[in-house]
Amino acid sequence: MAQGQNIRMRQYGSSSLLRGALAGLVATLPMTLFMLLIHQLLPKWQQYALPPEEITDELAERADLKKHMDKEQKVGAALVAHFGYGAAMGALYSIFTNVIPLPAVMKGTLFGLVVWAGSYLGLIPAMDISTSADKEPMRRNLMMIAAHIVWGSATGVIANVLGRPATE
Repeated sequence: MAQGQNIRMRQYGSSSLLRGALAGLVATLPMTLFMLLIHQLLPKWQQYALPPEEITDELAERADLKKHMDKEQKVGAALVAHFGYGAAMGALYSIFTNVIPLPAVMKGTLFGLVVWAGSYLGLIPAMDISTSADKEPMRRNLMMIAAHIVWGSATGVIANVLGRPATE
């Protein structure tokens, strides 16, 4: 009995991770569209590359690949990396979703803000990939915070819908 329960828990865990990854992947689309739209509304001097492109360019440079890539390949790599990171963070979201007693949209929004802070105030500057968010212009930070709210809330709602039992 304990072994059967253990197998069910592992199956639930892996299906929960997959639901979270799918939710994060799908939620990256509205986030990306939001960023592209708002980016155009920023003052011209703040309309430099968006973080997914900036980060991918830096990593391609470090891997000595950037010089072998044309603009289309760089944009493609940035999109793949961006959607992949969204899926990975969605899988991570699925681990915490059941322990926080809030509506899905609130859990997702909070998680989106945690991802923003952890990425732009922690991981990215720690890896010397880009400057810390506290050194960025306020409007760009607001754009990225809002984009992560879009992503997080969508991830929460999508993961919740995917986690509901099918009805006949």
